[in-house]
Amino acid sequence: MVRFLVIGILFLVGSFCSAELRYAQNFSIERFESHKEISVRNTWVGAGDREQVYALVPRGEALPETSEGATVIRTPVKRLAIMATVFLGPIRDLDLYDSLIGVAYLDYANDLKAHERVESGAAKEIQSGTGMDVESMLMMEPDLILTSTTGNPTFDVHPQMMRAGLPVVVTAGYMERHPLARTEWIKFVAAFYDDDTEAKAEAIFDRVADRYEALVELAGGAEKRPTVFASAPFGGTWHVPGGQSYTATALDHAGAEYLWAEVDSRGSVPLDLEVIFQKAAEADVWINPSHYDSVRDLLGSDERFAGFRALREGNVFNNTVRVNEHGGNDIFERGVSHPDEVLADLIKIFHPELVPEHEFVFYERLR
Repeated sequence: MVRFLVIGILFLVGSFCSAELRYAQNFSIERFESHKEISVRNTWVGAGDREQVYALVPRGEALPETSEGATVIRTPVKRLAIMATVFLGPIRDLDLYDSLIGVAYLDYANDLKAHERVESGAAKEIQSGTGMDVESMLMMEPDLILTSTTGNPTFDVHPQMMRAGLPVVVTAGYMERHPLARTEWIKFVAAFYDDDTEAKAEAIFDRVADRYEALVELAGGAEKRPTVFASAPFGGTWHVPGGQSYTATALDHAGAEYLWAEVDSRGSVPLDLEVIFQKAAEADVWINPSHYDSVRDLLGSDERFAGFRALREGNVFNNTVRVNEHGGNDIFERGVSHPDEVLADLIKIFHPELVPEHEFVFYERLR
């Protein structure tokens, strides 16, 4: 009897394993002999313990027993549609263009090949938000639609697609705190393809993570941590990154003292302009001031910005180097997939003596 129990336990252990993730907190991958299951959690601020489960079943195989409520996706994916340009980062790194048939928010895409596929007719531009056409999505016959959610039904389109029976998968990369956690979602995308793609994703992530970790260690040895604030007002309100956001984490890793690091939020926090003017007036550096790429334009929007010492001393930097003619900024595509390059830029801003040979990839000083 004991022998049979041992054999049964060994069979169960051999038929299931959980993929190792180094940083990502919002998804997990469980591998069975017949299929894979991906669980996604923390999909939006306030989502609580809600979790979506996706069963990735090989094409042509009988449908196995899956977790209750799991959405079945047949793999490897051959026809992919994306509802956000951030997915273009892993698509580029993994060279998945041949499967890309639909792109939402194309005007915000930096990726040249994505534009070329749409121009050639190999892919279609998808209308999102209130203008989304479910019937057009059905006619595209996608195997997989990658999207994210805000929790606001005005902007979220996945419920409509799910009701239509479309193969929608909701992601939560933007809710990760650590920059490398967002990058590790390349493994999530790769899981919907083949073993070679998954192996490639592992190698790419390890290479990026190793360099990022080395840069964090380098910046950790800096003697002084300059003070920094971020963003710019919109509609009379200044949304600052929360102290638990990936932006705040990256600033800390770059050896800077972020002025709103104590704010317990992973998202953006709205503040009155007067609060910013008072707290950041003597800050050393100002980064990411919206879309502005010159001091003139920045002052033209609000002359009170001259009250910031960072601006008066020429220490305003923005990630506007890799913006194409369509207005797409590569910081939201390659920058998410390669945070080591973003971190090297930030260290160049705060501690240029530590990376004397580094040339800016995404950032530039506003003049």
